[in-house]
Amino acid sequence: EVHATAVVHPNAELGPNVLVGPYSVIGPDVVLEADVRLQSHVVIDGKTRMGSGTVVHPFASLGGEPQDKKHRMFAQDESRDLTLTVGSNCVIREHVTVHGSTSYSNAPTSVGDDCWLLCGAHVAHDSQLGRRVVVSNNVCIAGHVSIGDGAIIGGQVGLKQHVSVGPLAMVGGQSAVDGDVLPYGLVVGNRAKLAGLNLIGLRRAGVSRTDIKLLLRVYRYMF
Repeated sequence: EVHATAVVHPNAELGPNVLVGPYSVIGPDVVLEADVRLQSHVVIDGKTRMGSGTVVHPFASLGGEPQDKKHRMFAQDESRDLTLTVGSNCVIREHVTVHGSTSYSNAPTSVGDDCWLLCGAHVAHDSQLGRRVVVSNNVCIAGHVSIGDGAIIGGQVGLKQHVSVGPLAMVGGQSAVDGDVLPYGLVVGNRAKLAGLNLIGLRRAGVSRTDIKLLLRVYRYMF
């Protein structure tokens, strides 16, 4: 179902049961798989593919031009060189921005299955988010950042370019991260420092008590 006020380019591909809400704008190279729901005032541009069951809330902007001067230097056609993949069953809340990849990148900007991007979060060009990642309100993820499966990024966090956050890591709210975060780690502060293992996240992920004890032994040995 496409609302009468929505603007959907005739070349865009919409799967079964896709809902495009009022005043949304869908570009020519966009692919929306089955059961995607776009609420009002959503903009999707570039070569963007969105997996089934994903829900996008009002005023989100996905697949737009990266904030990168080099992209304009190398791009032949700025609008056609942007690529973004969003997985299935994601929740993308109000005012989220996710930019397409740069023209000199070898891979698209990507958001894995079952991710939650909360209000006002920004994911910059060429960044890669794994599955089940939670990005809290007003987080700023700079370009070329990698975030592993199940990681949680607390509210108002800033992640510097090229930083890697390991799987099941936790970044505490209002932290400024300018270095890599090890898998299962807990970091907090400005600049963020390692504060231990993300024990709550490990338990929620179903990691056994035996394995958690082993991880703690390794952590204490290393740090």
